[in-house]
Amino acid sequence: MIGAPVLSAAFGLAGLVFGLLYFAAVQRTASLFAAGRGWLVPVALTIARIAAAAIFLALTARLGAAPLLAAFAGFLLARAAALRAARKAS
Repeated sequence: MIGAPVLSAAFGLAGLVFGLLYFAAVQRTASLFAAGRGWLVPVALTIARIAAAAIFLALTARLGAAPLLAAFAGFLLARAAALRAARKAS
């Protein structure tokens, strides 16, 4: 059986990786919208992104509060990294 601290650390890392992918998809969606090449692909990416986040967080919630909070903390760290990268780029 895996201990609670190890499980939480693993879900924190999983949340970070998921968050990095999530915010890369946000950036891609924004680029597609800004290019003005249509709306179907950006809308599909948005729906898929939101659904993936809901599924990921729901699965972690089934394991308890600690894994959910760790995954969400990792997701927030990815958000901070994405914001920092966006500020550096502009």
